[in-house]
Amino acid sequence: RGQEKDGLEYHFVNDATFDRMLAEDAFIEWAHVHGQRYGTSRSAVEAVMTEGHDVVLEIDYQGALQIQAKFPQTISVFILPPSWDELETRLRRRGEDQPEVIELRMANAREEIAQAHHFQFVIINEVFDRALFDLKAVVQAQRLRYSAQRRLRADTFASLGLS
Repeated sequence: RGQEKDGLEYHFVNDATFDRMLAEDAFIEWAHVHGQRYGTSRSAVEAVMTEGHDVVLEIDYQGALQIQAKFPQTISVFILPPSWDELETRLRRRGEDQPEVIELRMANAREEIAQAHHFQFVIINEVFDRALFDLKAVVQAQRLRYSAQRRLRADTFASLGLS
């Protein structure tokens, strides 16, 4: 879209480069979305994971299902609009898409939203601050799991004789 800059929101590549990256298994996930191909860099995600940081991916359900299959420990969150009318209003309010693109996105949304049952958590994005609070709560809850605490606070667990 108009405000997106190469290297900030996305790294844009041509079709030949995307095909080469697919052949080289350079994506941890990829999908066709609204007539475009999107993928998430395997090396970028692995670098963040190696450093022990949380990884949050904002991706289409197709990619999310691929991630869940590859990484069973994945925590998945589906963001729902509060209504069909509000979804369409938000798309139009952005002022970035032609009417036929909005129509395509609305048609695709029906299939996408039908996939919500595959996700562990659902957040309804009615009020942004509330949706953000809910997302932070999911992340915080996951950080408090026994396995996460044991990994992140190994010294404390060892000093208490816990394994």
